[in-house]
Amino acid sequence: MDKFLREKLKRQNSFSNFFTEWKEREFNTEDIDEDKLLRDLETISQNLGMKEGIIIGCIDYRDLSLAFFTDNVEDIMGYPRSFFENKGMEAVLAMLHPEDVPELAKFQKIVFDQLQGLSREEMETFEFSYTVRWVHFKTQEVKWFASKVRPYLIDRNKNVVFDLHIVVHLVNPPQVNVFDWSYSYTSQSGGKVHASKKDPQTINFNLTKKEKEISNLILEGKSSQEIAEFLNIAKNTVNTHRKNIFKKLKAKNTIELMKILFTTSIN
Repeated sequence: MDKFLREKLKRQNSFSNFFTEWKEREFNTEDIDEDKLLRDLETISQNLGMKEGIIIGCIDYRDLSLAFFTDNVEDIMGYPRSFFENKGMEAVLAMLHPEDVPELAKFQKIVFDQLQGLSREEMETFEFSYTVRWVHFKTQEVKWFASKVRPYLIDRNKNVVFDLHIVVHLVNPPQVNVFDWSYSYTSQSGGKVHASKKDPQTINFNLTKKEKEISNLILEGKSSQEIAEFLNIAKNTVNTHRKNIFKKLKAKNTIELMKILFTTSIN
């Protein structure tokens, strides 16, 4: 292996213990067709047409290997495919900007701790997002990426065996120019639970059916007048619902509201 890669791995090894706690759990995937799940990922990646800047990856937490990843990661970040095949999670850590490695590791610990206390039904709705910097292997160019992640295979013992990462290269740096994160899931009571780096205290908010409908229209970029016309209700009624949505989601402005609506996938 390239000496530079060996040195990078040596520096990142100290962070791998953040991920070993889940690795040491007792997994049970009896009667689960893992190969089919991975073939489905291949189909998904083909349907995407390997679009420029979109990477799909799947981590196997039993041994911290990469069960699946699209080949375009080599084109985008310059690291050889063999590096990911041989080093798995350590290879992913090696790509990260040094300042973001401990931040990602801390956030992953938050995710693992949160998953421990969820029911299987809640786990199946769990997803998290983060923005992070990766450093190109050859050019050392710093690139920003937005990742959306959810459990992909939950075993008989309620362990996440595979997760699914969909990673998008951001042409322009994000507005919040630091490592950022959020997660959400639907509680057994039907309420949406959301947490973010800025507001790590989980917020349990229950939107009414009409508020969810209006939230989706806001996410589409429609104005209050356009929403009123689309739903055939008064504009003042829409504004009242908007105020309630802002209050429940604790959003200070429309940009913040849009971000929360995106990361929580309200439907």
